[in-house]
Amino acid sequence: MKETSCQAEACFKRLLQTIQKLRSKDGCLWDRKQKKEDMAKYILEETYELIDAIEDGSPEALKEEMGDLLFQVFFLAHISEEAGDFKLTDIMKDVTEKMIRRHPHVFGNTRVKNVEEIKNNWEDIKRNMEKRNENGRGLFDNIPRSLPALLRAQKVTEAASKVGFDWVRTEEVLAKIEEELNEFKSSLAANDIKCIREEIGDLLFSLVNISRFVNVNAEESLTASLAKFIDRFSYIQEKLAEQGKDPAGASLKEMDDLWNESKLKE
Repeated sequence: MKETSCQAEACFKRLLQTIQKLRSKDGCLWDRKQKKEDMAKYILEETYELIDAIEDGSPEALKEEMGDLLFQVFFLAHISEEAGDFKLTDIMKDVTEKMIRRHPHVFGNTRVKNVEEIKNNWEDIKRNMEKRNENGRGLFDNIPRSLPALLRAQKVTEAASKVGFDWVRTEEVLAKIEEELNEFKSSLAANDIKCIREEIGDLLFSLVNISRFVNVNAEESLTASLAKFIDRFSYIQEKLAEQGKDPAGASLKEMDDLWNESKLKE
């Protein structure tokens, strides 16, 4: 049965009342102690758990993790309201107006031909109508510092590309990767720890650029490779356990053979 607006409103009201109770003087001591600064780590953790649920494909897990994240956002909104900063209704009003403003092809008379034009309009509205990069704001100021490094690097290079600071051809990026790899090898040969650290960063940054050039999300790509590694190594552990062994007690050859076996099964 389709949910009615009354049912949604009742659930919304009950959630807000629950948060108000938790923060009240006769509520939860731990919840009452939370500050805005404390909420950052909880929201980040819940966001990652939500991403895991999306990738796992379980509707039940997705529902649970969306609920956890929603609670954290509403909880932070309540703390902000207590401080006199703004109300939850202000948040909803502002974001609604922003989404309407940034979708003139839906709520206005703007005509678009493809997704690329939609994205360009979005950036143009941010830059010109909302004045996002004026008053001393830099090109990268809207890119959160707390993003994972690979994701942040890709967004930074995308922003630079949009103002013309970029390579023209993929071959140029590949050449840059070769250059950074050679510089890393030189620092490795010199056993210069400071340079080794710097050159690894430069090499990773170049790999992010090639990811962008071939339309691959570097963060998602590495996450997928990590999951693949964990699956294959779990296979090694499982097979060794059947022999009464664990990885620490197995030879490298045994583990390599099982690794290749797991690849074949894929």
